[in-house]
Amino acid sequence: MSINKNTSYGTIKISDETIATLAGSAISECYGIVGMTSKNIIKDTYLEILKKDNYAKGITVTDKGNLDIDIYIIVSYGVKISQVVLEAQKRIKYVIEKNLEVTVDSVNIYVQGVKNVE
Repeated sequence: MSINKNTSYGTIKISDETIATLAGSAISECYGIVGMTSKNIIKDTYLEILKKDNYAKGITVTDKGNLDIDIYIIVSYGVKISQVVLEAQKRIKYVIEKNLEVTVDSVNIYVQGVKNVE
């Protein structure tokens, strides 16, 4: 599935992987987030921190007129999880809306684990 935008010059198609990469790079810069993990944690049975080229494995994008984004993360030990998640939601919403000029309806963040980073 992709987003189709019609302009006076033609149609622009933005793939879900592009949106996932943009959201993944935005969340990787947020304080307190160690990294992203696979959305199939039950099937994969272990936490693997995803690299930049695998962000699509940790993000689900649904387009029902407005975007719904689900992100699976690992947070740093000792941070206030609710505050880290709230700031990450704000940042992702801002980055996606600013860069793609689409409306983000929701950013759902699922904390899959806590990791002690020294």
